[in-house]
Amino acid sequence: MRERDIVVLKVGTGVLTREDGTLDSASLARLVNAVADLPDHGQRLVLVSSGAVGAGISALGLKEYPDDVSARQAAAAVGQTRLMHAYENLFRSFDVSVAQLLLTAADLEIEDHRRRVCDLLERLVAEEGILPVINENDSVAIEELSVGDNDMLSARVAALLGARLLVLLTSVDGLFPPDADDIVREVHSVGEVMSYAKDEKGRFAIGGMSSKLQAVKFAVEQGVETVIANGRRPDRLSEIVAGNGFATRFRVGD
Repeated sequence: MRERDIVVLKVGTGVLTREDGTLDSASLARLVNAVADLPDHGQRLVLVSSGAVGAGISALGLKEYPDDVSARQAAAAVGQTRLMHAYENLFRSFDVSVAQLLLTAADLEIEDHRRRVCDLLERLVAEEGILPVINENDSVAIEELSVGDNDMLSARVAALLGARLLVLLTSVDGLFPPDADDIVREVHSVGEVMSYAKDEKGRFAIGGMSSKLQAVKFAVEQGVETVIANGRRPDRLSEIVAGNGFATRFRVGD
């Protein structure tokens, strides 16, 4: 599968939600427009999308990301339907149908489960006009709610499919060195930049830059070139997928 031109896009909570945790409809629409353009360039796409817990917070009348597991599960259950409804309505304008997959760690660790997930994704990406949208099954995966995140989920999905490229879309332009104003444009050794990570993250997000670099390390070691880019600038996405664009690119095999 290594020769397949599959691109995995992961979009973070900070891209999809406002500061109060509600879905940012304008940002979501811009992202969908950019993603819908990519298949015209021959890409086969898989979207790993955060935002379910954040989208459900306002429905539960919460003011911040909940500390207890049951509240996070409830927010995820409510928010996932809102998130997928938004994707379905927006992609319909481009004659694209979305296919929802909710995964837990077991789905990618147990061999029989892995094979079934892989077979399903391969079938979906082979179909014209179908976009798989994956999220962690936060409403039931108690352990994953505590230690998991969609950065690593997207890296594992990219490795499973033998993807050409993994793009982590976040709320910043890329990876910034300490006390620097400009991002690193190209990285040939993930280990050399691990210390650049800060633990800053949004109120409604699980992962920060540290989790992204761990996911990058996993993906690159599996032979998947990886990019960290600004999801609030989806106009850059086409160039990034083509191998250019303003972002931090982590090379494989250098």
